[in-house]
Amino acid sequence: MCTGRDVARNLLDLSRLVREAVAAGAQYVQTPEVSVLMERDRARLFVETRPEEGNPAIAHCQALARELGIWLHLGSMGVLVKPDKIANRSYLFSPDGRIAARYDKIHMFDVELSGGETYRESRNFEPGSKAVLADLPWGTLGLTVCYDMRFPALYRALAKSGAEIIAVPSAFTVPTGQAHWHALLRARAIESQCFVLAAAQAGTHENGRSTYGHSIIVSPWGEVLAEADGDKPSVIFADIDMQAVDEARKRVPSLQHDRPFEVVRAEPAAQSDRTP
Repeated sequence: MCTGRDVARNLLDLSRLVREAVAAGAQYVQTPEVSVLMERDRARLFVETRPEEGNPAIAHCQALARELGIWLHLGSMGVLVKPDKIANRSYLFSPDGRIAARYDKIHMFDVELSGGETYRESRNFEPGSKAVLADLPWGTLGLTVCYDMRFPALYRALAKSGAEIIAVPSAFTVPTGQAHWHALLRARAIESQCFVLAAAQAGTHENGRSTYGHSIIVSPWGEVLAEADGDKPSVIFADIDMQAVDEARKRVPSLQHDRPFEVVRAEPAAQSDRTP
């Protein structure tokens, strides 16, 4: 998606793309991070963001999931949780339209990039504190969002708790996307031995921000099964064979090989011990 500032238009775009996916046979459909509103101006963000209860965007997605009979994963949207804080919340809707899972993004993107780009996600957003698993008909889904992908301990914890598929809906910047998008997502898939599904924002948005795109689906062996072409809104597909999770874990049973350890600092070598 290339989400803008108009919530109603964003929901229409979302619905069109979801319907396109379902028409081609999709049973689980994931949208990117902040699918409902992409806004950097703080005042406008808080004017447009509502609490969960009675939220028309949530009702819209519930109705869409129910109508199409699919598992609809709204990658994330802003939900007002305090007068001055928003949760960056992911929603999984079941085919009967109920909310099957919620996940609040844990890690906040507070960075200064080269070229003058600055992001202070924690200024507006309240970080989550719980990792979340949800049962799908085909396997167990672990929920994460965007910047979470830089924290491998979260993915290992999800995998060791039963995750076989991990969602990473994102809105990646262009410089970090070019440098790290593929490497990070393939690494998370390989080390967790899970399918990784990452729907991404793409293109130049109304608020002036540019996102990297390249939505991607990665196998538990690290193979790229599908990838969006560049930064244009589109739908990608993959058939998921859950047996691949078992096969990867049998070939390299690393999830069973954790050992306790401590980190120590070596004492500096004495002058007489140093090799000339």
